[in-house]
Amino acid sequence: MSLINLQRKIDDKSAHIAQIGLGYVGLPVACMFAKSGFRTTGLDVIADRVNKVNQGINPIEGIEPGLADLIETVVGDGNLYCTTNVNELNDADVVIVAVQTPVEEDTHKPRYENLRAALTDLGKVLQEGALVIIESTIAPSTMQTVVIPTLEASSGMKVSEGFYLGHCPERVMPGRLLHNIENMDRVIGGYDEATADTMKLLYTNIIRGTLDTTDLLTAELVKTTENAYRDVQIAFANEVARVCEALGGDVWKVRELVNKSPGRQMLLPGAGVGGHCIPKDPWLLISAVQEGVQAQLIPTARHINESMPEHVLGLMQSALLDANIDPADATVAVLGYAYLENSDDTRHSPSEAFIQVAQPLVKELRVHDPFVHAYMGDLNAVLADADVAVILVAHNDYKEIDWTTVLPTMATPIVVDARAVLLKTEMPETAKVHILGKGQH
Repeated sequence: MSLINLQRKIDDKSAHIAQIGLGYVGLPVACMFAKSGFRTTGLDVIADRVNKVNQGINPIEGIEPGLADLIETVVGDGNLYCTTNVNELNDADVVIVAVQTPVEEDTHKPRYENLRAALTDLGKVLQEGALVIIESTIAPSTMQTVVIPTLEASSGMKVSEGFYLGHCPERVMPGRLLHNIENMDRVIGGYDEATADTMKLLYTNIIRGTLDTTDLLTAELVKTTENAYRDVQIAFANEVARVCEALGGDVWKVRELVNKSPGRQMLLPGAGVGGHCIPKDPWLLISAVQEGVQAQLIPTARHINESMPEHVLGLMQSALLDANIDPADATVAVLGYAYLENSDDTRHSPSEAFIQVAQPLVKELRVHDPFVHAYMGDLNAVLADADVAVILVAHNDYKEIDWTTVLPTMATPIVVDARAVLLKTEMPETAKVHILGKGQH
C-alpha cells in the first residue's frame, strides 16, 4: 500500500488503527482515535487491563476527567477492542507504539527491552504498507539505531519501501490525559517528508493543537530537551528553596515576586521529581553523547532533584528534635505515595524514596494515599498518635483536612509540608508547621 492509498483510508476513516501499550499514553490515544470513527485495536501484555477495557472499565485510577466515560462509549460503540494477541494486528494500517523506555539506575543508559520486544512481535505480523509511529520517549538516534534495525529484521521489509515510520513523542500528564492529547501542540518526525505529512493528516483527527513536521532526530531531541529543561528549572527552584531555609526566608514569597519580573517563570520547589518522564528524559538526552560532550548542568539538576526526599527527611528530623522528640522514637505519618496530585501513578515516586531513607530511622512509619490501593486506609487512623505528619503529595484530600479535629488525635502536632499544601491554610495555634522553603525565625 502506498502512502497515497493510506492517506485515502485516513480521509475516509477506513484505516485500521492499532495501539501497542495501553498505559497512561496508549489508552487515551486509542480512545481518541476510536471516538473519531476509526476501528481501533489496543494491544497490551497485561491481561487484566485488557479485560477491564473490553468491559468498558477504566483501569487508570485517580482523577482523569472524561476518560472513564469515553472508554465506556467507544467500547460500547464497537470502535475499540483490546487484546493480548499481536496476531490481531495483522491488518492494521497504522500502528502506534507507546511502551515504557526506562533507564538503568546506575549508568543512566536507556533500556529498550520493552520497545525491542514490541517491535519484534509487531514485525512478524506487520502488513506491507503499514505506518508505524513511535510515541514512546526515546534517546536521540534511537529511531536509527534501534527501531529501524529491529523492525526491518523482524518484518523482512525495508523502511519507506515495505513499511513507513515516524516518531510523534507524547505530551501527556496524569490528570490531564485527554485534555493534553487534544489541545497541546505536537512534533511529528517522519522518516521522510511524505511520511510526516501522512502522520499529520492522521493526527488532525484527534489533535486541535499545532502539528509541526520535522525529521526523526529533531523529534527525538525536542521531547528529551523539553523534559530536561523542566528538570533543570525545578532543580533551580529546589536550590533556591534550600537557600531560603538557610537564611530564614520564604521561597514562596520570593517566587511570587520573582515571577513579576518580565521573562521570569520560577517553577515550584518540592519533595522531588517523579513520573516516568522527567526523571529519565534528561539522561536520555545526553546518553548517546556522554563520552563526547561533558554534560554538567543536566546531571547536576538530576542530582539536586533526586536529593530532595532526603532533604525533606532532614526537615522532619529537625522538627522532631525541636519538639524534644528523638526521631528513633517517632511515629511518622506519610501523606501521599503517588508522584502527582490526584493520580495513582507511582512511577519514580519521591515518596517511595523518602520512605526508603526514613523507615530505618524511625520507630513506625505509616503511609496513606487515596488513589493507591495499597495505602487507601483510614486517613484519621494513619494520623492518630503520630508524632509528625509529612505531606509529600498535594492530593485534594489533604487540602481538605480539618486540622482542628486531626491535631488533637496526634501525639505531637507537627506537620512537615513538602508541597506547600498548608501555605494559605489557617492552622490551630498548637500546630508546629514546617513548610519546605520557609526558614524558621
